[in-house]
Amino acid sequence: MSELSKKPDFKEIENKWNLKWKNNKIYKFDVNSGKEIFSIDVPPITPSGKMHIGHVMSYAHFEYVARYKRMKGIEVLFPACFDDNGLPTEKYVEETKKVSKATIERSKFREMCYETATELEKEYSNIFDSLGFSWNYDLLYRTINFFCQKQAQRSFIDLYKKDKIYRREEPTIWCPFHQTALAQAEIEDMGRTAKFNYLKFEMENGGEIKIATTRPELLPACVGILVHPEDKKYKDYVGEKAIIPIFGQSVKIISDEKVDPEFGTGAVMICTFGDKTDIEWWKIYDLPLKICITKDGKLNELGKQYAGLELKKAKEKIIVDLKEKNILYKQEELKQNVGVCWRCKTPVEFIVTKQWFVDILNHKEKFIELGRELNWHPDFYRKRYEDWVANLKWDWCISRQRYYGIYFPVWYCGDCGEIILPEDEQLPVDPEKDKPEKCPKCNSNNIILEKDVFDTWFTSSISPLINTKWKEDENFFEKTFPMSLRPNAHDIIRTWIFYTIVKSYFHTGKLPWKDAMISGHGLDSKGKKMSKSLGNVVNPLEIAEKYSADAVRLWATTSKVGEDLPFKEEDLKHNMDILIKLWNASRFISSNIEKIEEPELTIVDKWILTKFKKVVENYHKHFDKYELSDARRVTELFFKHEFCDFYLEMVKYRIYGEDEKSKSGAKYALYETLLGVIKLFAPFIPYTTEEIYESLFKETEKDESIHISGFPEISIEDEESLETGELFKKVISEVRKWKILNKLSLGKQVSKIEINGNSEEIEKLKTIVDDLKGANRADKIEFKEGEFGVECLI
Repeated sequence: MSELSKKPDFKEIENKWNLKWKNNKIYKFDVNSGKEIFSIDVPPITPSGKMHIGHVMSYAHFEYVARYKRMKGIEVLFPACFDDNGLPTEKYVEETKKVSKATIERSKFREMCYETATELEKEYSNIFDSLGFSWNYDLLYRTINFFCQKQAQRSFIDLYKKDKIYRREEPTIWCPFHQTALAQAEIEDMGRTAKFNYLKFEMENGGEIKIATTRPELLPACVGILVHPEDKKYKDYVGEKAIIPIFGQSVKIISDEKVDPEFGTGAVMICTFGDKTDIEWWKIYDLPLKICITKDGKLNELGKQYAGLELKKAKEKIIVDLKEKNILYKQEELKQNVGVCWRCKTPVEFIVTKQWFVDILNHKEKFIELGRELNWHPDFYRKRYEDWVANLKWDWCISRQRYYGIYFPVWYCGDCGEIILPEDEQLPVDPEKDKPEKCPKCNSNNIILEKDVFDTWFTSSISPLINTKWKEDENFFEKTFPMSLRPNAHDIIRTWIFYTIVKSYFHTGKLPWKDAMISGHGLDSKGKKMSKSLGNVVNPLEIAEKYSADAVRLWATTSKVGEDLPFKEEDLKHNMDILIKLWNASRFISSNIEKIEEPELTIVDKWILTKFKKVVENYHKHFDKYELSDARRVTELFFKHEFCDFYLEMVKYRIYGEDEKSKSGAKYALYETLLGVIKLFAPFIPYTTEEIYESLFKETEKDESIHISGFPEISIEDEESLETGELFKKVISEVRKWKILNKLSLGKQVSKIEINGNSEEIEKLKTIVDDLKGANRADKIEFKEGEFGVECLI
């Protein structure tokens, strides 16, 4: 046993154990160990800027789980990983390197993205390592690496062969800023106030019809006007034609029950395309296609004199001209929700492009059923998943018009149109470098390569198949799939959880995991979500330097799983108080703890051990349900109040006394309880607990590290001692109140304490008279029947 220093040097402790843990490889994973396996489908973090303490909060939650399971003797599959092939990385490179992917060679831009992501990943790894993250670096994956490319392309080919993927020219959700197709899950609603413009359209046969629209810039793409069949004011208009102002095309007036006769003028123009309803009507009535928007968000040649203008500018100019021509006769403010790209918040458009899609609409009921089979923590997030699936209107568009991503393993024959796929042993392929010489169907050498890349979610959604080496290592896969846990932020339930369930079901027929643990967001002190783009982030290393890594880790338990957590430095100060109290208590009793084989336990010793046994049971119940903050709470309350405030005071007189038998019970109980407490704290504060363990317990426990040592197993359970101990606490509390009220030191000796109570209480307390004297510093104890209370005499 070595002595703890008077004051802990947390930075020195952290550096010491980071090195030892790494060198001793205590977090290694062995799939063939024969132990039960617990696997965590870790969210691969996106390298797209500076990490903040909000990341630490959500990642710490499942890091606690990994440590907890490891201490239970379970083999833990906990891979380090990075999602480095997506749009955020492209955007970050363009902003920081001052380049545009449109003006640089594609291969050069991809190389810049890879190098930048690599630099950021080293920075992120340093942060996680500095905070004691115990994941397996030997299982590290990057979603752009060779193996992940292979798995993503393998997934595509498997789905294609199962008729779950198709390519079609369709109206597509489009981000003009990023100039790429998007999936429905990548769209967010944003509230705004728009101008509702009332316009007069001339009829071909004379007269006029009035239309209200928020998007006059789409007039060149207007292909029809709809009215409700029971709207009397338009009864004679149906079947007639109206002339579109400024642009001059004639469009037919059609009746449809979906039109709301009370909204605006009751007449609606169909443009290709303003929204999803336009697409539905366009298909139903087989209307002509007029696309007036370019991929970069400008009006094209259909916009005539407005061609080349960005949509906002075009709208402004068109409104001016409509007013001058007396076509626009009224404007009103209208509050509306508009779909925006969830990355850049640019309003999305709908243009017709050829894209690849995964068929999800035909399987919605099955995906809802699978969601109900999954164990959700907290459970109420299952409803969010179900609502999302039930309201899906689009198949999953998986092709992206980007540079930095995984290539589609596809070529097309320019003559017969054959889709050409590589063999599995060829994967991964670069369509440009690995282009086949001729078409296998018609022998043509006119081979066209697919230039699009996968949606990043297409790769992220096979993370369980990457982790478990699907179709790569049969033994590994059978032992690890389905995985045990998916930690997931609540804002990406509709993307990462949903798409992973889709892919796992299509590929294996199974759910990808047993449990889903949903995390909230780390917020700033004002309650706003921390975001690299908003600039309101808190640097975790700076906070760890100011306080300690364990204090930062403990902060993440301040909120329950699934809840958002505002960052407050007061929480860090409180956490430091806990660490110092644990250190000081350990140091204080270090010379009075002993692993004794046959101790003489008193009622008081049995009380603390019984009390602790119940704490351990509750701790496990909370952890097994991912109630992490509750597991921390029961541990902290027991340590601070039952152990420090009461038990230490109860036994001080014994450990400083001369009765060796009495000492043995106290030393044993102190040993078992303190060792147990630091073990319960270990998943949360690995550095402090490891240092105390090495100094006070390693020689007797023999385990290399507290983090693989197992949890406490308390054999003592004595309900009668528990009741007596609780009465003892009441007496101590009353004596303390009396001394404080009389402005006396708590260590002041008193001549007599008179305890009032009922006969049952008195009988119990009579069994611990010596403890009552010693703990309360009293010469004499007397009992008297009556209402419970305590009186002292100096």
